[in-house]
Amino acid sequence: MTRVYLEKGRTKIVACALDWPGWARIGTTEDRAVEALTAYADRYRIIAASAGLSFEPGPIEIVETVTGVNTTDWGAPGVPVADDSRPYSAAAAQRIAAVLPAAWQVLDELAASAPQTLRKGPRGGGRDRDEIVAHVVDSERTYARKIGIRHRPFEPNDRTALAALRTAVLDVLGTPADGLPLTADGWPPAYAARRFAWHVLDHVWEIQDKS
Repeated sequence: MTRVYLEKGRTKIVACALDWPGWARIGTTEDRAVEALTAYADRYRIIAASAGLSFEPGPIEIVETVTGVNTTDWGAPGVPVADDSRPYSAAAAQRIAAVLPAAWQVLDELAASAPQTLRKGPRGGGRDRDEIVAHVVDSERTYARKIGIRHRPFEPNDRTALAALRTAVLDVLGTPADGLPLTADGWPPAYAARRFAWHVLDHVWEIQDKS
């Protein structure tokens, strides 16, 4: 069984796998969101394999439906769910500590190998490669504040600063904890793990698709 929750915004619905951080897709209806999630199983399997994990998801079971926020309508999982208030287990911590570095590695490889100019959308919109990479790095610095980590702004090509930020994130998310937010007005660790991994993979797949 693959435990999935649905986050329902006004215009979009995000389907998220609770136990596989980063495996989340969007749709305009519940069925389309779940179909999109299922369609990306093979692509997620590649990341899981790089992380040294066996990924053989069973039938999808919707275990919770929550009301989304503006973030949801941008296509991002923006709401912690009831499961996130439970203790953050050693198994969950070990999983994100494997998945997130695998996702980062793919992003780093794409930053070096993908075309700088990416295919644009039907109206000419969309970022190019370096803009996407910079966006991911800058967003992670912002996300890090939600788990009690503060880093000054730095250029995406500052490998020393980036490595320090990533190490700090893994130190926090790779450690079991209770289900409480990790800082005042912050995120529970389970939700933070999903949000970090989703954001990297969403843009990894975007670069791959537009190359």
